[in-house]
Amino acid sequence: MSSMSSALHFKSINYTGQGSGPRLIVTGAVHGNETCGTKGIHRVMAELDSGALSIVAGSVTFVPITNPLAYAKGVRSGDRNLNRNLFPNDNPQDFEDRIANWLCPLLGQHDVLLDLHSFNADSQPFVMVGPRNNDGPLQPFKHEDKERALARRLGVRRFVDGWLHAYGQGVQRRLGNSDQVGLVLRYGVGTTEYMRSTGGYALTLECGQHADPAAPDVAYRAIMNTLAFLGFIDAPQPQAIADADMEALNMVVVHDKLHADDRFIKTWSSFDKVQQGEQIGVRADGTPVTAEFDAYILFPDVNAQANAEWYYLARVASSF
Repeated sequence: MSSMSSALHFKSINYTGQGSGPRLIVTGAVHGNETCGTKGIHRVMAELDSGALSIVAGSVTFVPITNPLAYAKGVRSGDRNLNRNLFPNDNPQDFEDRIANWLCPLLGQHDVLLDLHSFNADSQPFVMVGPRNNDGPLQPFKHEDKERALARRLGVRRFVDGWLHAYGQGVQRRLGNSDQVGLVLRYGVGTTEYMRSTGGYALTLECGQHADPAAPDVAYRAIMNTLAFLGFIDAPQPQAIADADMEALNMVVVHDKLHADDRFIKTWSSFDKVQQGEQIGVRADGTPVTAEFDAYILFPDVNAQANAEWYYLARVASSF
């Protein structure tokens, strides 16, 4: 363990009202260079500490800096991506394993998670929501209505679902019937997936580009709307976004980089539109890579390794 990481500790702050209510946890800086959530949380906490705002019911836990090593370095990860393979570990191998040993039990003590992030490209904020209600093996879930009702009130208009399903299909394709499938599927579990596995529900809010001065305001508004909607504070109920004003997308498929020399034909950003048949990239042997349907590109990774996820395609969802 480095001297820098060994000197760090983990911090959460709880406010509990006198009335009964749900248990909410709000996390920032799961990735250390994504600081808008940290700033939004600190702003809300300052109002609570000054008396300008009061928690009247329920219990709210704030984690302004979830990954203190990555945050101190000003980079995405300390030793690895905290938002993958997030499980308690009896034999922690890296700093993020030690975070997980603290964070996972903390998540399990709550009913709802709001996880605040930011992203690289210049684009509008969006919310990642979980699956429809199901009792399937990948991500059984029973709080679709609650989760999506909260998502509609965070103050943004773009919504994306289907991540773990698309990711899981890619894992199955890569590994076939290998006994490694279950292990690799675990790699797809981050904060929200772990929260749902404990019986709660969870949203990831991508508040804007990392350096966008408006992103902390998006985070602050989302926290305040959540507190009002769930009854933690005495405030008017935030209005749900109307269906006509929403952009709801469903992640359908992930495409892998098959060879180190596979490349995109241009610099793609998440939410770029492509038409069926439009070229996206080219394989190492010269074969063009094209869109198999009218789609939006999500999470294109120019630095992807061979046999790893390269980009996702999403289509407009028929309903939210």
